[in-house]
Amino acid sequence: MGKTGRRVVEKLTKLGWPVQGASRSSNPKFDWNDSTTWKPALKGIKSAYISFQPDLAIPGSVPIIQRFTETAVAQGVEQLVLLSGRGEVEAQLCEEVVIRSGVDWTIARASWFNQNFDEGNFLEAVKAGHVALPAGDIGEPFVDADDIADVAVAALTQEGHSRKIYEVTGPRLLTFSQAVEEIARATGRTITFEKIPMDAYAAALSQYGLPADVISLITYLFTEVLDGRNESITDGVEKALGRKPKDFSEFAKKAAAEGVWK
Repeated sequence: MGKTGRRVVEKLTKLGWPVQGASRSSNPKFDWNDSTTWKPALKGIKSAYISFQPDLAIPGSVPIIQRFTETAVAQGVEQLVLLSGRGEVEAQLCEEVVIRSGVDWTIARASWFNQNFDEGNFLEAVKAGHVALPAGDIGEPFVDADDIADVAVAALTQEGHSRKIYEVTGPRLLTFSQAVEEIARATGRTITFEKIPMDAYAAALSQYGLPADVISLITYLFTEVLDGRNESITDGVEKALGRKPKDFSEFAKKAAAEGVWK
């Protein structure tokens, strides 16, 4: 279900809402690459949270979201909440698909997740004490996955979020180097950051066995999306939830206390 999908399920369950998680290990099974699994997973569903894997930015995402949306509406789904990405052309085209679906919709357009450092691709590098990325001095307003999930849950369970696009970010800009420094302070460990060329990073990812489409996505995110276009803070979390978003330092302290990076 991914970083935010799992959290949405947990939060809805705690609130007492009936909820069905959808993944390749769920029953019924759901697989973005197998459209025959979509209808059984959508049976009896009135509202759906859409978190496309690996990312809406990948080539070919638009027709997949188009087919899924059509299937969902045909199955009786009345509300769609889409997780989207800031500054991603393919993602914005997918947003248009959902907006034109004919049913109620809400969009959470998110920046990079805090959780990339403790649940995602950067975890092992942080644990090893050396993070090498093709990222320079561009600031990113890292947003917490729990904040994104809270926005999604609010849209699914409360009035007032219909037909709104919430651009969600954290409360301040950090370069990747500064983010690693925050984690180092929280853990009390020495964790270094190194900026490396994109081709070297792509080659390293290939050696680790990452699929070509994932490497292509990461290349796109670092070379095009992380070009300064998203170097700004928005108030989407506050508009949706009436509170400030979680700061990266709060995330780092909590993850460090849980022993994630030991």
